[in-house]
This record gives sequence, C-alpha cells and structure tokens, in this order.
Amino acid sequence: MTRVMSGLLAAGLVWLAATASMATASAADFFFKDGDVVVMIGDSITEQHLYSNYVEMWSVTRFPKWKLTFRNVGIGGDRSVGGNSRFARDVLVHKPTAMTVDFGMNDGGYRPFGDDTFKPYMDGLQGMADQAKAAKIRTAWVTPQPLDTGDPGATALTGYNQTLERFSAGVRTIADKNEGLFVDQFHPYLAVLDKVRGGGPKYERITGGDAVHPGPPGQALMAASILQGLSFPTLVSAVELDGTTGALVGEKNCKVEQIAKKDGGLVFTRLDNALPFFPGEAASILAFAPLLEDLNQYSLKVTGLAAGKYVVKLDGTPIGEYTAEQFATGVNLAAGVLAKGPIADQVKAVKAAVENKNRYHHDMIFRGIVLSGTPEWIYSVIPREELEAKKQKLIVDRLAKVAELDGEVAKTLLMKPHTVELQLVK
Repeated sequence: MTRVMSGLLAAGLVWLAATASMATASAADFFFKDGDVVVMIGDSITEQHLYSNYVEMWSVTRFPKWKLTFRNVGIGGDRSVGGNSRFARDVLVHKPTAMTVDFGMNDGGYRPFGDDTFKPYMDGLQGMADQAKAAKIRTAWVTPQPLDTGDPGATALTGYNQTLERFSAGVRTIADKNEGLFVDQFHPYLAVLDKVRGGGPKYERITGGDAVHPGPPGQALMAASILQGLSFPTLVSAVELDGTTGALVGEKNCKVEQIAKKDGGLVFTRLDNALPFFPGEAASILAFAPLLEDLNQYSLKVTGLAAGKYVVKLDGTPIGEYTAEQFATGVNLAAGVLAKGPIADQVKAVKAAVENKNRYHHDMIFRGIVLSGTPEWIYSVIPREELEAKKQKLIVDRLAKVAELDGEVAKTLLMKPHTVELQLVK
C-alpha cells in the first residue's frame, strides 16, 4: 500500500473512530467543565471568530445550565512564538482554567518542511506549555487544519499540507510531553476533502473563504473535528414512547409529561436539558459531512403506532413527517427543530448573544485597545505612565461590560417545555 493510500485510510478511520466515540461521550468525558473560563489562542483563523464561536455555541447549548466563559485572543499572522511572548498579556489576564492552542498555519512558512521553521514552532508551543502548567491551565493542543487548495488530484495531502502534517505530529509531541490533550483536526478535515476529491474528475473547494482561511462551511468542519477531540457528547435528549398505551418507555436528558393519545397520534410535553446547534451559514458542508446529525442526537422513538405517516409539531409548528416504521426504530429531529419553530428561535437568540459578546470583546478591547498601538508623539502630550494607566482602567471597565454580555448569553439559555404532537396524516 502506498504512503498516500495508507494516509487516506488512516484519515478515514480517524474520522469514523472520532464520530463513534462522540456518540458515547458524556459530560464527564468532555474537556470543558462547569465553571471553566476558556481562552482560545491562535492566528488569523482563530481571530475570524468562526470555529471558535461554533465551539462555544455547541458547548453552551449542550450544557445550558453550566457557567462557561469563552475569550478569543487570536491574532492574524501570528505564530507560536508570538503566542508564547504575549501569553501573560492575552491569556493570563483572563485567569483561564482551560485553553485551546491552535497555531501552525503560518509557522511552516508556506514552504517545504524544514528544521529552521519547525524548531521555533516547537519552542513557542513549549513556552506556552510551561506558562500554562505554571498557571494550572488545562490545555488542548490543536493541530492546524489542512489547506483546501482546489488543486486537481485524489488527495489534498500534497505540497504545504505535507508540511502541516509534520507540524501536526509536533503538536502531538507537545501534548504528550506536557500531559495535555492532543486534538487532531488535520486528519478528520483531510478525510472529508479526500472523500470529495475522490468523487469525480474535477474538484472545487467546499470549505468557503480561501485555501488558508475557510469560510463558515470549513470552519464548521474545524469545530466538529475539534469537538470530537474534546470528547463532546452528541446526545441532546432522547424520548421513547409506547404508541399503543401512551406510556413513557424511557427518557434521557429531558423530562416528558402529560402524555395523551389524540386523533390516532400522541401529544406530550418535553422539557430538554440541552439544545441542538448547527450554524445555518455553514449548511453547504452537510452535503459532504453530516455534521448536524453527527453532533446532535435529538431523538424520538415511538413503537406501536398504526401504519401511516405522521407530522411532528413543536408548539404547533410542523417540523417533519415520518412513517410509523421510522418512528418504531427512532428518528433524529435535530434538523427539523433547527429549521423552524421555538427551538430554532431560541438557538438563533443564543447565537446572536454569543456573537455580540465576542464582537464587543474583539472590537472594543482586544483590537480596540490591546492591539491598537500608540504613536510615540502622543507620549509628548500625555506621559507614558499616565496613558498606560488610563488604558488599563478602560480595559477593566470594558471587561466588566463583557461579563454583562456573558449574562445576556445565559438568559437566552433558559430551557422551556414544548408541546410535541404526532398527528396522523389523513
């Protein structure tokens, strides 16, 4: 077997194994914990606030009762040595308990692998590891994602991606050496690219944006790959009912009450302990990777229904149609409830609140003050120490505003019961 073919097989197995492990993961397995303050550091791909927002959204909607705080400190063009040098200023200021580190895209210099770029990369990662251990920060070390170049060929593992693969091996070395969590997004992402490349004679990029900076489709793939590495639990909630008697057979991560038979179908209330999530702007990636259903198991199983087709309504809004045979084996309602209705509306509100909070932190604090720079001539008007003190006070004041916006996110996560109706289609 050639190296390329063995690499492809390994990549596919990585994706399948990660997806399978997510299906059985629980809250105890998840890397993030209740009460965590999470800092996500990286380069321009992190600063885009796409994969980072998606990881945050999936986390807070899966655990709406947890107190989770996320801060993004990605800087365009940065490398691991930069992350190491600014660690105290950008990471420690937030007093994090957990962190994700995602560097490598710029570190390889966009050329063949060489020790002249690899050694500084490893030194920068180790420097951050030393500082994280001293501060007792739980760290997930994330590989860079591969380029989606659109070049012809059955595999994307050519050119600079070969360099990135070797840098990804370096990330594993750092994670193992420092007892951190290794998160491989390179190979799951590559597996999807190669699957599509193998589907026809011509390949067109599927991840949006440009080859280096994916748009929402690619960044949703990044987020899914990262969440897999973090042992993210895919279960939203599950319900099983007996359609003959109207009895509750089982419930997971939810509370079912007021079950009644109605017009040949059923009606009941369902109070979930979690929400499904998928970014609508990334929907095109679903044609190549079923991320929505892979990461959101929102199931309903009903046995004993009379033969026929049933429309499912959520608070009166139709969200899908299924046959009695489908219900007997169980259906995943995630796509339907995220398309329209009260759950879709709540998830949109959560997403808007998360984006608003992160936009404020980025625009008004991180880029607005920390990285804005000060022309030297200003110090001839205002003494350096006085100006720096004013800047620090303004940062503190605006961080308090960010904390208020965290509270606005929490308000959108309050869970409410919904009426579910299975209505026989006549």
